Amino acid sequence: MMKRQLVAILGFYISLHFAASQPFLGVNYGQVADNLPPPSATSRLLASTTFQKLRLYDTNQDIISAVETNPSISLLVGVANGDIPLLASSPSSAASWLSSHLPSLKSIYSISVGNEVLSFAGASISSQLVPAMENLLSALPPSSNIKISTVHAMDILSQSDPPSAGAFHTEYSTYLDPLLAFLNRTGSPLMINPYPYFAYTSDTRPETLAFCLFQPNPGRVDGNSGLTYMNMFDAQVDAVRAALDAKGFTNVDILVAETGWPHSGDANDPGATPENAREYNGNLVAHLRSLAGTPRVPGKSVETYLFALYDEDLKPGAASERSFGLFSLNLTENYDAGLLKNGSSSTNFAPAPAPSPSISIPETSASAPAPVQTQTPSSQVAPTQSTTISNPSISPSSGCSVSVRGIEANGTIQPATGTDCQLPTGTASDLSVKRFSIFIFICHYVLSLYL
Repeated sequence: MMKRQLVAILGFYISLHFAASQPFLGVNYGQVADNLPPPSATSRLLASTTFQKLRLYDTNQDIISAVETNPSISLLVGVANGDIPLLASSPSSAASWLSSHLPSLKSIYSISVGNEVLSFAGASISSQLVPAMENLLSALPPSSNIKISTVHAMDILSQSDPPSAGAFHTEYSTYLDPLLAFLNRTGSPLMINPYPYFAYTSDTRPETLAFCLFQPNPGRVDGNSGLTYMNMFDAQVDAVRAALDAKGFTNVDILVAETGWPHSGDANDPGATPENAREYNGNLVAHLRSLAGTPRVPGKSVETYLFALYDEDLKPGAASERSFGLFSLNLTENYDAGLLKNGSSSTNFAPAPAPSPSISIPETSASAPAPVQTQTPSSQVAPTQSTTISNPSISPSSGCSVSVRGIEANGTIQPATGTDCQLPTGTASDLSVKRFSIFIFICHYVLSLYL
């Protein structure tokens, strides 16, 4: 009896910990809209959720200042694609940019230099990406723990099916190889934007939908590695992992900068429903909370930022591009994905079991959708010119050849910051990771004494 009670008590406290602290879970705050809640309201909303990280697409000081009032939130901010040449021009230019755009580094956890640069910004800016990152790194205070990286579209992969055959496009090698070397040297992650939704839109079979939504399905076996995949998200992440490993960068971590599912759309947006959005995001969050990891890297949840906090009514393109919001403008959930600290989630989004038989993924597959979306969402094309939207009511520049995430990532709307980081051991999220590790160790130790 005592053993069962102890297990129940530890399980209860573990569930409380998960409800209050998820350092691997973040959310994107897009601003291509003219009807968003004020930053102070958004900060209060974030305080009610389990998110501990927030990604911005501009250096909006109003948002940064509001978020800084919430000490549990760390910021991933960005540099506009159009500002990359300036940062690359000299260390002093990078230092000037940093002081003017990010006068406070208090809440800054990481900076993305550009968004999907290799895919959409062109050769000129791509060639200046690593110099810009080097100069920005040198401009940071010597004691800073801020990581410098850049976000990539999934089309940096030339091969993704099966996941173990993941490989980067050789046409990007000139820019990608020194970039990966920079990430490896500085301990920064490779940031990617996997969207199982767009993989589904190219293959709308019911079994593909189940695979994308983490629902029960036969699973797919990687014919090379023998690993079984139960969802598209893991397959996409592991394809990138395989590409990194093949390049020899086994120590470079992966960070999912964007992933999500639209809750509504038009006739050309298959699967864009509240039910599917709820299933994808809810099941993904449960998968991350389980700490199951991926088949290739088990036992470790990849840091993941859901897209997005709100719908953005000024986004161009299909209706689905404007419908990725997790929360409505009145700060209530568009659907219950288990994101609130009060545990209001009424559904247990447990990862799907692994039934058999499995479907084998051959070295090249025509019938099964590739783990990487072959379509680039209109929201992901990042313009190369730096434009400024100082007021959300201003519509995106006509110069943006875009898609949803692309407008924000261009310089239109970029992440911002806080004040000089004085925490000797890192940001609030870093501390949460350490506290969580100690907590789990204690739980295991106590269980070993009594069980």
